[in-house]
Amino acid sequence: MPLTISLCSNVRSILAYDRSVDFQTSLFAELTTGSAPLAPERRRLSHGAWIEVQRSWLTDPDAVFSALVEQVPWRSERRAMYDSVVDVPRLVHTYLADDPLPHPSLVRARADLTTHYLPELGEPFVTAGCCYYRDGRDSVAWHGDTIGRGRTADTMVAIVSVGDPRRLLLRPRGGGASIALTMGHGDLVVMGGSCQRTWEHAVPKVAHAGPRISVQFRPQGVF
Repeated sequence: MPLTISLCSNVRSILAYDRSVDFQTSLFAELTTGSAPLAPERRRLSHGAWIEVQRSWLTDPDAVFSALVEQVPWRSERRAMYDSVVDVPRLVHTYLADDPLPHPSLVRARADLTTHYLPELGEPFVTAGCCYYRDGRDSVAWHGDTIGRGRTADTMVAIVSVGDPRRLLLRPRGGGASIALTMGHGDLVVMGGSCQRTWEHAVPKVAHAGPRISVQFRPQGVF
């Protein structure tokens, strides 16, 4: 695995250029908080993998986006790649099991996901990894969450997306045709079964895109 070096920085200076985005703090006054009842549609892939999608699952995605921008202690990273060190093209932060989440809707989302998937997953979602794609130049390369238990066992990763729509690509590990789905403002995508070890996923660069944040809920020991 490539070596990752975390570089902490002042969140306000990092995000200063995003102040033109029309997500105002007055949106926190919205009366609706949380998520709609879980009723995702499952698509079965090869090798025991599957994905589920539920559009517009969060009922207050504007408020969640604003809270994530303002309250997450975003950091940039640099990664050793071959004979050089390069910038990771996105900002990141991970909330561990006991860390308070930055908005009550995310607390409810994690609890609802745990309740819904516990009979199949057999354990709760506990961590929340956050990625901030500031514009179309930010991306994530092809990968699977296989640093932990996802390398050898079936698991789930539930992704909530807020902000500008971006494409999520998936392809079989080792080669094969890819599939694409667009994650919109408030959408939910769950990757389950063998998806992390038999498939890969990516968010490619695009010519034009506004800011987008993904929150990835995972069980303990899945990275």
